[in-house]
Amino acid sequence: MTQTLPLDDVRTRILHEATALFAAKGCDATSLSTIADAAGITKPTLVYHFKNKAGLRRAVLGQMLEHWKNELPRLMMAAASGGPRLDNLLGALFGFFLEDRNRARLVLREMLDAPDNLRDTLRDELQPWTRLIAEAIRTGQSAGTLRPDADPEAYTLVLITTAIGILAAGDRTNALLAPEPPIEAQLHEIIRLARVGLLPPRPVEN
Repeated sequence: MTQTLPLDDVRTRILHEATALFAAKGCDATSLSTIADAAGITKPTLVYHFKNKAGLRRAVLGQMLEHWKNELPRLMMAAASGGPRLDNLLGALFGFFLEDRNRARLVLREMLDAPDNLRDTLRDELQPWTRLIAEAIRTGQSAGTLRPDADPEAYTLVLITTAIGILAAGDRTNALLAPEPPIEAQLHEIIRLARVGLLPPRPVEN
């Protein structure tokens, strides 16, 4: 097959197809030939860009992390300027994974297939971002607008894990109900529950 697209477009297409296939089948069960076929290129072209499957796997994860490295400065500026900081931070998370649901599925796959590697990656690359959410909660607690008994770090982790799980599997688990709630409605409920869960308790009336 004659390659007619610019190299950057070929690389982007390879990463897109690899993300989808790794998310669906896992990295170990996906061959480079399968990815090349899905991207509409030859296997030698894929190897030219990524050398081997391990290199492609790192690139797929690195692509997701690069987004957050670029997004972090903007989120930090927004946090410094006040406003609905928690909503903005959660909106950035949900929007990113909702844009391509395979990203959330890939995270779950990596948790099963390479948990130690993913743990190290999340700690090293994403803690600055997740720390912003915990700090936003702690700031609200200091101001008296959020529950003082909420654990900011535990709350952040539960919220993110729940969101990723719904984005990865929500169109399958929704078969438990009829009518089946769409993903957008499920995410809306996460945000609603997140807000309610952080509201300070009302004074008891005598």
